[in-house]
Amino acid sequence: MPTPSMEDYLERIYLLIEEKGYARVSDIAEGLEVHPSSVTKMIQKLDKDEYLVYEKYRGLILTSKGKKIGKRLVDRHQLLEEFLRLIGVEESHIYADVEGIEHHLSWNSITQIESLVEYFNGDPKRLEELRSVQNDTTTEN
Repeated sequence: MPTPSMEDYLERIYLLIEEKGYARVSDIAEGLEVHPSSVTKMIQKLDKDEYLVYEKYRGLILTSKGKKIGKRLVDRHQLLEEFLRLIGVEESHIYADVEGIEHHLSWNSITQIESLVEYFNGDPKRLEELRSVQNDTTTEN
């Protein structure tokens, strides 16, 4: 299983390939706000662990293992963003909050959050009830 740092790289690489068709060291470094030398080291580790294939000066491609995990990580990130929006977290806090919690939740917790999101999205009345409870709590404070 990848470390949280490896997950960040795999998620970023997966997104870049989905968006641009490729992922360059400079793009990864910029997206993760790290030095290109750090990216190169991590890419070599991800290559060794068979998440991607890296050829110096030629670029990289995700292996099927890397693609599967990259997609799963992107989906997890999007689910947590959706969940935080659903429960009323201010938009300006969502990205940082997701970055702070995504590596600390078990996949079981992610599955349960997904069920909860589906539950509320399945019937608009449920979401109205949630908002009503939230508004009652806000007015009491």
